Amino acid sequence: MRILLVEDSKRLQRSISRGLRKEGFKVDVTGEGNEGLWYVESFDYDVIVLDLMLPGLDGLSILRQMRKKQRPASVLILSARDTVDDRVEGLETGADDYLVKPFAFEELLARIRALIRRRYGVKQNIISFGKLQIDLEKRTVSYGKKILELPPREYAVLELLALRKGSVVSRAEIEEHIYDERNDLMSNVVDAAISVLRKELKKIGKESLIKTRRKAGYIIE
Repeated sequence: MRILLVEDSKRLQRSISRGLRKEGFKVDVTGEGNEGLWYVESFDYDVIVLDLMLPGLDGLSILRQMRKKQRPASVLILSARDTVDDRVEGLETGADDYLVKPFAFEELLARIRALIRRRYGVKQNIISFGKLQIDLEKRTVSYGKKILELPPREYAVLELLALRKGSVVSRAEIEEHIYDERNDLMSNVVDAAISVLRKELKKIGKESLIKTRRKAGYIIE
């Protein structure tokens, strides 16, 4: 899942981005409002974590412009502005959630996961395909009592396909949501991840779970 963090505090940038990447998220970071709007308009994010008081363009202006242009990402405002009026204004402007600083990282993480579930219409942390279960919180895949040992990237691909079950997900979408263009994006990286997943799923008789749609992408029906 891909997250945009728009926060001008270098300390919070480091701690939040480090924590989210450790949890398996792909994270883009900026501390300037105009650059934040550029990221919003240039890429498809699952969640945007947005400070309000930013140099350049302020957070509410970013939010207004992205909602005007119907950008679909969920927005979590992260701000020291803690009055009821501040929270109401943020939510009525188009934010999906509002978290006041200071905060516990565990709560931020829980709220981000809840927004991702809501975006994809998933109400619980467990997605089931018969005996096969994907735990979105623990980031594990199990079949009965057996745990499938998946590498982090391959798990992320399976999670994305599961969240979007019934819809074809293109290679480009998988690349944009999961892989770091600077470090690990090769021409066949998605095909290689699908191959690993199918080998692991074959061990439990679920190799047909992920289907290929020629020239379109992949789907879990």
